[in-house]
Amino acid sequence: MNNQIAIEIKGLTKFYGPVQALQVVDLEVRRGEIFGFLGPNGAGKTSTIRCLLDLIHPNGGEIRVLGINPQADPVAVRVRVGYLPGELRLLENMTGEGVLRYLNGLRGMKADWGFVHRMGERLDIDLREPIRNLSHGNKQKIGVVQALMHRPELLLLDEPTIGLDPLMQHEVLRLISEAQGEGTTVFFSSHIMSEVQAIAGRVAMIRKGEIVEVAEPSNLINRALRRVQVRLREPVDITPLSSLPGVTLLSRDDKTVLFQVAGEINGLIKALAPFPVSDLETERPSLEEIFLALYQDERKEE
Repeated sequence: MNNQIAIEIKGLTKFYGPVQALQVVDLEVRRGEIFGFLGPNGAGKTSTIRCLLDLIHPNGGEIRVLGINPQADPVAVRVRVGYLPGELRLLENMTGEGVLRYLNGLRGMKADWGFVHRMGERLDIDLREPIRNLSHGNKQKIGVVQALMHRPELLLLDEPTIGLDPLMQHEVLRLISEAQGEGTTVFFSSHIMSEVQAIAGRVAMIRKGEIVEVAEPSNLINRALRRVQVRLREPVDITPLSSLPGVTLLSRDDKTVLFQVAGEINGLIKALAPFPVSDLETERPSLEEIFLALYQDERKEE
């Protein structure tokens, strides 16, 4: 395996009885990158992550995690990985610190306890409180700390900010970015498109167990439709511009014209040079709008 690849998946398939959850998934995650994994509920995100740790067995395909086959040696994989499951379960009668010390013991006492307490302070969580007394959001914070506390080579995070308020979501993203800065590879699933757009270097979109797109968020946004509003100093006939490749005229009045542009707007900008333009505004789609458009288009095809 290429030493620059942290996760390599080839032809991964998974069945739950007659239901095929994963259909020939191929994916590579490079070492040191933050990789976002997007898809609607039931698309196969959690099944993929669980196969990476051999928590469930695939029906076919090949997997390498940090160069190791998790089916052949799952313990060797798990000792080098920080994992936050989507459905977190903690020992209710223990304190947050008790749970973390228990997990640290299972990992061979690798955690720096000063680092653990600093994370607790940043996430505003009282580690002395019993788990049963914690809210869902505070339990999620404990889950984030346990995944990060031993500074693993690879983080597998299934919806890491679910249940957190916006301030804590931002702090968790900072912790993830800092981990990457120390050399950790991050593979995380999320339904919050803004956080994926903020920190992920690349994203994969999965639908019905198949990868339908892998790209940098900026490239997805640049390829998508955007709106361009042009204000003119005086009325002129601007309709010929709608014949430009990828340009559609949506509306116009005497001095304002609204175009829809597919892909780059460089051609439209150059074509506007001879016209008396007083102002120009562009509206770029978010990653969420692209994601929704992709699945809406595919549902229409079905």
